[in-house]
Amino acid sequence: MSNDISDLKISGIGRVTINRLIDAGYSLKFLAVASPSIVSKTTGVPVEKVRLIAAEARKILGLEGEDFITAKKYMEIRKNIEKISTGCKALDNLLFGGIETEAITEFIGEFGAGKTQICHQLAVMVQLPLDDGGLNGKAVYLDTEGTFRPERVVQIATYRGVDPEEVLENIIYARVYNTDHQMFLIRKIFDLIDEKNIKLVIVDSLISNFRSEYPGRENLAVRQQLLNAHVHDLLKLSMYNIAPFR
Repeated sequence: MSNDISDLKISGIGRVTINRLIDAGYSLKFLAVASPSIVSKTTGVPVEKVRLIAAEARKILGLEGEDFITAKKYMEIRKNIEKISTGCKALDNLLFGGIETEAITEFIGEFGAGKTQICHQLAVMVQLPLDDGGLNGKAVYLDTEGTFRPERVVQIATYRGVDPEEVLENIIYARVYNTDHQMFLIRKIFDLIDEKNIKLVIVDSLISNFRSEYPGRENLAVRQQLLNAHVHDLLKLSMYNIAPFR
């Protein structure tokens, strides 16, 4: 059975509905774990239809597991969690080994503290072999402030003894222009996970567009609602054993 949303065939769900979901950036993997009410608000597709599609998506992807499991079984599942070294032993120690998959890691600091430097470093580190602190995977880099510098990536790759050209090829970059674009791109990443072997998603920075587009106390509720939905999208990404980083 195909994993492409455009190939879905469900009684009562027509091509117009499927196209609405595709145009909004929704993939089969995203719909399997998304909130039907939020998808409905975003696309205008009735919530009951979204629930039918989500149920079919879970069936196709084999996500119709047990509702309850033992803590012992969950502990076994957690053994699949992997870690990406930051390239700094002291920071790795603070993080108990590095940036975890299946979780969001957030770095907070003043301007010039080195947050973007860590983002650049992680985009290289994730590509290294397991023995060198990497995951043999690729990175997605969403740049909301125009601070990504491929020249810096080349410097880090050279220092680490890996081919800079190959490292650059394995970083999938997007310049983000506003909050709608940012949320759309996160949804599109679900289609890239397996195709591109994505192991790390970097958003630098997550809050910038939300802060500039929704200023003042009068916009606080709307901003927080959108930001909350966005963070939950990142959490859904982490379910596929990758590491969202912001």
